[in-house]
Amino acid sequence: MRFTSAIALSALAFFSLPYSHSDNAAVAQSTSGFDSYMQQVGRKALQQGVSQRTLDRVLPSLTYNPRVIQLDQSQPGGRPNSAIPPFAPYKRRHVDAARINGGKAKYRQLISKLADVEREYGVPGPMIMAIYGHETNYGRITGNFDIPRALATLAYEGRRRALFEAEFLAVLKMIDNGVPQSAMKGSWAGAMGKPQFLPSVYLRLAKDGSGDGYADIWNSEADAVASIANYFVNAGWRRGEPWGIAVRVPASLNRDAIKNKTKAVRCPRVHERHSQWKSMAEWRALGVAPVTGRRLSNDTMATLLEPDGQGKTAYLLTGNYRVILDYNCSNFYALSVGLLADEIRS
Repeated sequence: MRFTSAIALSALAFFSLPYSHSDNAAVAQSTSGFDSYMQQVGRKALQQGVSQRTLDRVLPSLTYNPRVIQLDQSQPGGRPNSAIPPFAPYKRRHVDAARINGGKAKYRQLISKLADVEREYGVPGPMIMAIYGHETNYGRITGNFDIPRALATLAYEGRRRALFEAEFLAVLKMIDNGVPQSAMKGSWAGAMGKPQFLPSVYLRLAKDGSGDGYADIWNSEADAVASIANYFVNAGWRRGEPWGIAVRVPASLNRDAIKNKTKAVRCPRVHERHSQWKSMAEWRALGVAPVTGRRLSNDTMATLLEPDGQGKTAYLLTGNYRVILDYNCSNFYALSVGLLADEIRS
C-alpha cells in the first residue's frame, strides 16, 4: 500500500485476517514498552503545544492493539517492477451502475450545499461526489477503529514510526483543540470520517461547512464535502478546467517522440506512464481526437495516458488530474474518479 497522500491509507481499512491467539506471548512482549513510549511521545506533544491536561486524560486510556499491527503487516505489496494490470477491469468495478446511481442520488440530495461549495471553492459537485463515493461509498463505510489507539500502536511498533508518530501527535492536537476522542473512528491506518482524512490533513484542511463552528467530518456531510473541496484547492485545483477527456490515438502516433523525459520525485511509476505536456491544439495536430463531444480548449495543456495500451481508449489529462492524484497517487484511482464524476454529472 502506498503512503503517497492523505487518503491513500484508507484503501485497506477493512482488509482482515483471523488473529491467532498463539501470538499472545509475542503481543505481551511487544506491549511491555508501550506505556513508556507513550510518555516519550507525550513529552514531544507538550513541546508542540498540547496541554498537560489533554495528555493526562488521553495517554492513560490507550492500549496496544495487536489487530492493527496484524493488518499493517499483512497488507499486500507490489514489486517495484511488477507488470501493471489493465485498467478496464478496475474501471468496471469502480465505475459501476451502483456507484453511478448512488452518486447521482447523493448529488441530488446535497445539490444545494454542493452548489454553495462550488461557488466558494470552484470544485464541481460531481467531482466531490466521486471522491466521496470512492473513499467511503457515500459515507456508508468509514471504519470503526479507534484512531488514537490505532495510531499510537502503529507508532510504537516502529516500522514507519516517522509517519505514524507524526499522525498520532496530530491526533493529540485535535483532541486538545476540542475534537471528542470518542468521535475519532476510521480505518486501522488512521484515515478518518467521510473523506478519509489523516489527522495531519484534518488539522490543515478540514472545513466547517455547516456553520456550527466544528469540522465534523464523521457525521456532517456539509463539513465533509467542504473539506474535500478545500483539499482540492490546496492541491492546486483550477476552477473551470476539466480533469481530462477520453480520446482516440492514431496508430501512426510516434510514442517515442512524446515520451516523458522527466522523473517525478513523488510517485514516479505513476507519472512515468504520462507523455510530455502539449497543448490541445498540438494534440489535435497529431491526430488525437476526443471520443465524445466533450472538448478541451486549444490552449489547455494536457498529457496523454494509454492505460490499456495502444489501440484502446486513451485519455488527455489536465493539471486537475494531478490534483486527484494528490488525493491518492494511482492512475487507476484518479481515472475512475474522473470518469465517475462525468457519469454523475450526465
